[in-house]
Amino acid sequence: MIRVRGFRWSFPSGDALSPPPAMSGEGPPATPLPEAATQGVDGPPARTMTAGTPLALSALSMLAGCTVGPDFKTPDPPAVSGYTAKPLPVQTVSASGPGGIAQHFVPNEDIPADWWHLFHSEPLDTLVKQALAANPNLPAAQAALRQAQENVAAQRGYYYPTASAELNASRNLTPTASISPASATGNPYYSLITPQLNISFVPDVFGANRRAVESLQAQADNQRFMLEATWLTLTSNVVAGAIQEASLRGQVAATEDAITVETDLLAILRRQQALGQTAGADVAAQEAALAQAQLTLPPLQKQLALQRDALTALAGRYPSQEIEQTFDLTGLEMPMDLPVSLPSELVKQRPDVRQAEANLHIASADIGQAIAARLPQITLTAQVGNSANSVSNMFTPGTNFWTLAGGLTQPVFEGFTLLHKQRAAQAQFDQASAQYRGTVLTAFQNVADSLRALQSDADAMKAAVASERAAARSLEIVRRQLALGQIAYLGVLNAQNTYAQARLSLVQAEAARLADTAALFQALGGGWWHREDVQLAKASGP
Repeated sequence: MIRVRGFRWSFPSGDALSPPPAMSGEGPPATPLPEAATQGVDGPPARTMTAGTPLALSALSMLAGCTVGPDFKTPDPPAVSGYTAKPLPVQTVSASGPGGIAQHFVPNEDIPADWWHLFHSEPLDTLVKQALAANPNLPAAQAALRQAQENVAAQRGYYYPTASAELNASRNLTPTASISPASATGNPYYSLITPQLNISFVPDVFGANRRAVESLQAQADNQRFMLEATWLTLTSNVVAGAIQEASLRGQVAATEDAITVETDLLAILRRQQALGQTAGADVAAQEAALAQAQLTLPPLQKQLALQRDALTALAGRYPSQEIEQTFDLTGLEMPMDLPVSLPSELVKQRPDVRQAEANLHIASADIGQAIAARLPQITLTAQVGNSANSVSNMFTPGTNFWTLAGGLTQPVFEGFTLLHKQRAAQAQFDQASAQYRGTVLTAFQNVADSLRALQSDADAMKAAVASERAAARSLEIVRRQLALGQIAYLGVLNAQNTYAQARLSLVQAEAARLADTAALFQALGGGWWHREDVQLAKASGP
C-alpha cells in the first residue's frame, strides 16, 4: 500500500566523512514504519552525492532534495465478486397491481446521476431540483472545498523564495560629547535613508513541504468527497421524504376508509336495534370500534404534517413557505431495473469510502512531515540595499551594501519530542487504515442489506396484496350477512379489523419497496460521478 522513497550519501574511498543516518537528529533510533507502509512496493533509485561532484551540481542536487516518508498508494479493492453469500436472483417475485411488479437485478450496470428520475414522478424531480438549488448544506460544503483548495495553493508558495522590500528613514543627532559626528560633513544632525530588498529561501531538501502539500491536497480531496456525500445525502433524503409522505397519505386514506366502514356498520346496527334485531351491547361495541379507528387518525395526520415540514426545510424554505408538491403512492412508479455495480467499483463510487481513503493519504503524508522535522533544515538569505544621508546621494559610490548568508539547523535534543511525534503520526496512519477497512465493510454491508431487503419486500408485497384482497372479500360477505341477520356482530367486528389492518399493511409494503429501492441507489453511491459538473472538473484538471 505504501512505499518509502529512500536517500543516501556516498563518498570516495578513504574519505573521512561517513554517511549520516537517515533518522538522525535526536534521541534513540526511531521505530521503523509500519509493515503495511513499507512492504510490497519498490522505491525509486536512491539519490547519490559524491565529494567530487562540482559545486553547482551539488547545490542543485541539494535544492532538488528527496522526499522522506512513505509514498501513498490507493488501497486495492476487496477481492470479492459479489455482495451476498448466495448469487442474486434474476428478479424478485411479483404481485398484482402497479406496486407489485417484479424488479430485475442488472449486474455490472452503472447508476445514473439523476437516479430519482427512475420513479417517473414530475413533482419529485422538481422538488429535488429545488433542494439542490436552495438547500444551505451544499453551499457550505462548496465553501469548505474552496477553503481547502486555497490552503493547498498557499502551501505551494513555500516552494519559492520570499522577497520583501523595506524602506527606513530617520533623522538623527550625534552626541558630539561622546562620539564624533557620523556624517561626512561633521554636522551632528544627519539623515539616513535605507531602501533594501530581503530575500529568503528554505530549500525543501528532505521533502517536508512536498509532504505538507500532499497532506493538504488530500484534505482537499476529503472535502471534495464530503461535498459529494452532502449532495447524495440531500437527494436521498428528498426521495425518502417524498416516499414517506406518500406512505403516510396512504395510511391516512386507509384509516379514513376504515372509519367510513365502521360508520356504515354502526348505522346498520342502529337500524337493526330499532327493529329489535340487535342488542344494545352490539351497538355499544361498534361505537367503541368506531372511536378506536378515529383515534388512530390524528397521529397519522400529525406525522404527515411533520413530514411536510421536513421536505419544506430540505427545499431550503421556511415552514410558512410550504412546498407545492404533494406525493402519494399512485404518483410514484416502482423502478423495474435495478443496476448493481461491480464490488470493485463500489470503493470508487461511495463518497464515504473515498473520504476514508483521503484520510489515509493525509496520515501517510504526515509521517513524512514528522520524519523531515528531525532532519537538518537549511536556510538561505540575501539582502541588498543602499544607505545614504539624502535622496540625492542614494546612488553614489560607497552607499550600496549586500549580504549573503546560509544556515543549517539540526535538532540535537528536544526531550524526544520529535521522535514521539513521528511515532504518533505512524499510529495515526494505523488508525486511518483500520477506519478505511471499517468504512469499506460498512459500505458492502449497506448494499447487501438493501439487496436482501428488496427481495424480502417483494415477498411481503405479494403476501400483503393477497391478504388485502381476501380481507376485502370476507368483509363484504359478512356485511351482507349482517344486513340479512344471518351472522352475529362479533364476526363482522373481526372481519373489519382484519381488513383495516390488511389495508395498512399493503400501503406500508409498497412504501417499503420504494424506500429500499432508493436506499440501494444511495448505498451504491448515487451516480454522482456522472454529473456534468464533475465531468467538467475532470476535463479541466485540478
